[in-house]
Amino acid sequence: MPAESRLAAGARLAVTTFSTLPVRAGRIDRPVAGTAMALAPAVGALLGALLAGVLLLAGTFAPPLVAAGVTVGAAALLTRGLHLDGLADTVDALGSYRRGAAALEIMKKPDVGPFGVVALVVVLLVQAAALAELANRSWPACLAAVVAATAAGRLGVTAACRRGVPAARPDGLGAMVAGTVGPVALAAGAITVVLLAVPAVPGRPWQGPLAVAAAFAVTVPLLAHVVRRFGGMTGDVLGATVEVVTTLVYLGLVLSG
Repeated sequence: MPAESRLAAGARLAVTTFSTLPVRAGRIDRPVAGTAMALAPAVGALLGALLAGVLLLAGTFAPPLVAAGVTVGAAALLTRGLHLDGLADTVDALGSYRRGAAALEIMKKPDVGPFGVVALVVVLLVQAAALAELANRSWPACLAAVVAATAAGRLGVTAACRRGVPAARPDGLGAMVAGTVGPVALAAGAITVVLLAVPAVPGRPWQGPLAVAAAFAVTVPLLAHVVRRFGGMTGDVLGATVEVVTTLVYLGLVLSG
């Protein structure tokens, strides 16, 4: 498959995987899936720009917290709620203290257990509170913050799909994308997200990149623990990674000291 065609197919797959934007997917195979996972931060940046627009627009008609709630809802709508579903399933499986196939079986269940509910509530509350604070910043800083946090969440997927991380199941999204991202693509994504975060905190150009680095300092060992418990990563784990990284970056962007 020519490089240009693979790039185009990977871009389409990235958009259809990480958003509800009206783009038709093309060819799907492991090379294309790897390209899509490498491009995940770019799709995250696009989603972040849309969400920042929602936050800023809603903030002109409603209090910051209401605007933030609308933005959190828009984020779920633009992603079909898949990442939130993955977070709930992953936390439920971890909370069961089971390993391997037994834990994976819990993740397949359609209901959400108490651990998953608490995780969803905490993540959504923190995101809404952080967005309410960001709504009070200048529009360039608000835009940079939401773009950086949303792109960082998808960079978490790129990191989870790096070479050496196995799939927990022989089928499904995890099997398609596990181990498909090389170090160059991962490094390029990381540099891009760090640069996007520089203008996110007015007067503190270091805080945005530090927030991104701190989020991954927490998420990478957590992901390693999940892979050990489940025997690999799954599509649900990817969704959970998106929400955890995004939330931690938001938190880091609004901390003061």
